[in-house]
Amino acid sequence: MTSDHHRPMAGGNVTGGGTPPPAIELQGICKNFGPVQANRNVDLRVMPGTIHGIVGENGAGKSTLMSILYGFYHADAGEILVDGTPVTIASSRAAIDLGIGMVHQHFMLVDTMSVLDNVMLGSEGGALLDKGAKAARTELARLSRDYGLTVDPDALVGELSVGQQQRVEILKALIRGCRILVLDEPTGVLTPQEADRLFEILDALRERGVTIILITHKLREILAATDSVSVMRLGEMVAHRATSETSAEELAELMVGRKVLLRVDKAEPKIGETVLHVDGLTVTDSQGVGRVKAASFTVRAGEIVGIAGVAGNGQSELLQALAGIRPLSDGSFSISGTRTVSAATPYNPHEARSLGIAHVPEDRHHMGLVTAFPAHENHILGHHGWEQFNNGMLLDRDAAIADCTAEMERYDVRPPNPHLAAAMFSGGNQQKVVLARELETEPKLLLVGQPTRGVDIGAIEFIHNTLVAMRDRGAALLLVSVELDEIMSLSDRILVMSDGRIVGEMMAADADPQRIGLMMANISEDGAPQGNPEGDKAA
Repeated sequence: MTSDHHRPMAGGNVTGGGTPPPAIELQGICKNFGPVQANRNVDLRVMPGTIHGIVGENGAGKSTLMSILYGFYHADAGEILVDGTPVTIASSRAAIDLGIGMVHQHFMLVDTMSVLDNVMLGSEGGALLDKGAKAARTELARLSRDYGLTVDPDALVGELSVGQQQRVEILKALIRGCRILVLDEPTGVLTPQEADRLFEILDALRERGVTIILITHKLREILAATDSVSVMRLGEMVAHRATSETSAEELAELMVGRKVLLRVDKAEPKIGETVLHVDGLTVTDSQGVGRVKAASFTVRAGEIVGIAGVAGNGQSELLQALAGIRPLSDGSFSISGTRTVSAATPYNPHEARSLGIAHVPEDRHHMGLVTAFPAHENHILGHHGWEQFNNGMLLDRDAAIADCTAEMERYDVRPPNPHLAAAMFSGGNQQKVVLARELETEPKLLLVGQPTRGVDIGAIEFIHNTLVAMRDRGAALLLVSVELDEIMSLSDRILVMSDGRIVGEMMAADADPQRIGLMMANISEDGAPQGNPEGDKAA
């Protein structure tokens, strides 16, 4: 992030003489989903031509509030004003007609259609089709030029980078006359350079009078990009601040309700012997496309090796291969020099555990938990054959419950109820259940993917400290995360993946976000693209 523009506070101010009314004003918004009160008497004021941030933990009610503004949900109580006028927003179409646009965290684009077709899609019966594609192309060119949203109108969306797809989403909103733009976690899948470019674009939009509401969990971005910020906690709006008058520490405390240590406090690593040695590891999918391409690296006892990269560049497949979930197509890896795994000599997750390998998967819902099972059954998944959990041929449920209860206390799982179904826990507490199960075995090697995905700030602090403590006890950790800040703060050594390849390696102490970002985009430091003449097909 390089932008650093701050304007007078928007949220919470009372307009004075000559001051225009808020672009958006929400008064007393309430929304229930059955017994869950997602929004409780929420007030919000966003002044025109500003960038207003909204922060809060998962489940704080941010997305619900914006979904009400965009017509996805209808409030049970409260009022919405646009430019000082009360309005009813019964649908997304009504929101668009009022000049409100939204760019979702997961893009709403059709990959097999062109950029031009995507920006016209949904305007059936409106002005765009009356004018025809030629007029739409002209308007697209103007918007691209005015706001720096350069993108080829004839390119297939599925062939664009994630950053370019996001530009298409913004163009979709602007071409419909958007004056108020809501962005939900817009940088989650961007490289640092793409994120910087996005905020330059948002600056240009603001300078031309567009009002922007930015939902993000990245406090660094809030401080660098917004004029004002509002904080939500447990469905309520608890604070409004001028961005120039607050700090990451204050915002984190407001979000959680207690002081939070935002940095990872760790000592110098005590490096031991090599635990994992990877040599030319290659993984090919069912379509013959190489997902991991000749990866070679080591992980030693007492260190955390982080893998940085934009999601979808082979990190997931690499972890799954090392965990015994995916077969190798070529190459090999060895564990402590005692077991070599290759295409000819494969292994499975059961053998991996017997070799002292634990795996915290990236997707806890699909690979880490059976959400319908109670916590104590999830706690012994993969370990259910252990003697301590068996009474003859039957499961010793009392032993499983007792062990789960002890680990819930140790890992601060809330509520500490081993009988509660995994689905009933928050994301952070679900992650703690998975971590407790994998870490209590004191593995030699921990493979951990996205350890804090969908996790609240308070739980992030706990998880980071737990991983560092494991390193300090002599374990080797291989960490995959799309959060570059997390990679840089947790890792002792950093690998960078792009298009399935390890394209760079550096000590964390020497790491620079811009340098890593260029590697993530597969661009050399002199700006030249680093291609692969052999293509994506595995030999």
